[in-house]
Amino acid sequence: MALPPATPAVWNWFVEAPAAPATIVSGLTSVLDRPVVPMHEADPDALPDRAVLCDVWAGEGDFPVSVDCYAPPAEPEAAAAARLARRLGRRILLPDDTLDPGRHLLVAPDGTLRPVHVDVSDTDARTNLRLCTTGHAARPCRDSRWAPDRVVPALAA
Repeated sequence: MALPPATPAVWNWFVEAPAAPATIVSGLTSVLDRPVVPMHEADPDALPDRAVLCDVWAGEGDFPVSVDCYAPPAEPEAAAAARLARRLGRRILLPDDTLDPGRHLLVAPDGTLRPVHVDVSDTDARTNLRLCTTGHAARPCRDSRWAPDRVVPALAA
């Protein structure tokens, strides 16, 4: 098979605590129910059908493992992240809809989702996690579909 069809979606997640790339790829394969191929192993002429390309690397900060998925399935990103967080037993940050680089959605290992803020350094490290609350929320936070203080419990089944 050739490269998967172009999709506008790219998932960019950050996982807390050290987690081996093989563990992330295995977890994604399981929760997405499709092949996940690490970028460094991808042969464009031999990709399995419905493959998701994945790049995982270690960085710095409180959420040091970066996970980029290319050609992810057409499903809600937050639901997929919640299933992976549950499988790994680790919290995951994913971007929200505000375009604020410091505002993310925090997915807990139990599948709970809530908006948070982090400091993002020049090296792309994410530190100083704090909840996004109505008392401190700027306009982009209030306009988000993930309103300040919002908690979505147990998104992952």
